[in-house]
Amino acid sequence: MSTIPQILKDCRTQMDKGLEAAKREFASIRAGKASANMLDTVRVEVYGQSMALNQVASVAAPEPRLMIVTPYDKGQAKAIEKAIRDSDLGLEPSNMGGVIRVPLPALNEQRRKELVKVLHKLAEEGRVHIRHSRTDTRDKIKKLTEGVSEDDKKHAEKELQKLHDDYIGKVEALLKAKEAEIMEV
Repeated sequence: MSTIPQILKDCRTQMDKGLEAAKREFASIRAGKASANMLDTVRVEVYGQSMALNQVASVAAPEPRLMIVTPYDKGQAKAIEKAIRDSDLGLEPSNMGGVIRVPLPALNEQRRKELVKVLHKLAEEGRVHIRHSRTDTRDKIKKLTEGVSEDDKKHAEKELQKLHDDYIGKVEALLKAKEAEIMEV
């Protein structure tokens, strides 16, 4: 049987996962220089299924304004190139004999604003994950019957709300920091 501390601990773990996912997504948004994890969110249609780019190719950033994507299977280069082009990262890859060069355009004001919009969308996904964790946990607390008083349940719900607000605050802080990094010229 679950106890309130155990339920809250599980909730914290779920919220941590939401926060970590938001951090990973934010890391893939480029502020100005190339990094290999910028393409982590790109999904590629290969072998009849959608796979993460880093499962079908290696990504390197040898220069601040250039990434090199090397497919593990040279036959998938076209699919990888298409996936990068179709992603919302605004990149124009070029296939050079099985190796894909991805030059990074300089960030203009309009592109910065677009990236900030993407950031806000990703932050909202993180917040939604945290809210779902709270809702699931609240339902579990309400279902507790044996040896749990109504006061205990009310106290647990207050604690849960505090936990929720804390994690939403962490997502907001990440968002503000990343937004400042992108808007910095």
